[in-house]
Amino acid sequence: MTAFPRFYPILDVTTLRRRGLSLPEAAAAMIDGGARILQLRLKENPSQRHLEDADSVSELCRRHGVIWIVNDRADLALLTSAGLHLGQDDMPATTARGLLGETAIIGLSTHNPAQLRAATLEPVDYLAIGPIFATATKDNPDPEVGLETLAHVRQLTNLPLIAIGGITRDNAESVLDAGADSVAIIADLYPDPCDPSLLRQRVRDWTRITG
Repeated sequence: MTAFPRFYPILDVTTLRRRGLSLPEAAAAMIDGGARILQLRLKENPSQRHLEDADSVSELCRRHGVIWIVNDRADLALLTSAGLHLGQDDMPATTARGLLGETAIIGLSTHNPAQLRAATLEPVDYLAIGPIFATATKDNPDPEVGLETLAHVRQLTNLPLIAIGGITRDNAESVLDAGADSVAIIADLYPDPCDPSLLRQRVRDWTRITG
């Protein structure tokens, strides 16, 4: 079973565009800051530039021994030798496993105890649960899970459990104490304004907080 770092930063292409950072320079800053896993989140049709950037990040991750995950897009995962993170409305985990092979890391998002219980039967390596708190990174977010439900679903699986949604430097410790193995971060990851140096320092803050 893969041991997941307690800090799980997400390279969100939309946020990076707003902050004026390219995908490769943000990934390099995060790795330099101590990140040991990176997930690409691309909520638009990938362009040739997206593919080239993702391939550059994949190579960077390989050189530094960093886990590389792509959100939603099995095609990008295949093209960049990445693991795959699936949502509830994405392809079935069994299909993804057939495409990516037995050694690929596959994760699955869940939003309530029933979904998580069902997900434990799927051929996945880790589960995500959220949103733990209110989040602004999704247009139509699922209802908040909260710390009490997080503690409950922790008892339902032995798989690594990644918490996501509204997690900040101020509340991350409470999320980890409730049973999450790792916290996935988007909004509180990117300073505003942002440059590689500021992003590197923010990642260092996160790695210190999460231990």
